[in-house]
Amino acid sequence: MRRFRCAYCAHVYDEVLGDVESGIPPGTLFEDLPEDWCCIECGAIKSDFQLIVD
Repeated sequence: MRRFRCAYCAHVYDEVLGDVESGIPPGTLFEDLPEDWCCIECGAIKSDFQLIVD
């Protein structure tokens, strides 16, 4: 599973954890997030997230 970082506030979306606060269950792939999903910290849109390469 992958992690994606917001380009504006550095919030991380982790596919393992999902985004329970927004109703996104654990295990949800980034590409399967709704198009209107946004950063819970700053409101940035999905396209403002970048894959974290470890």
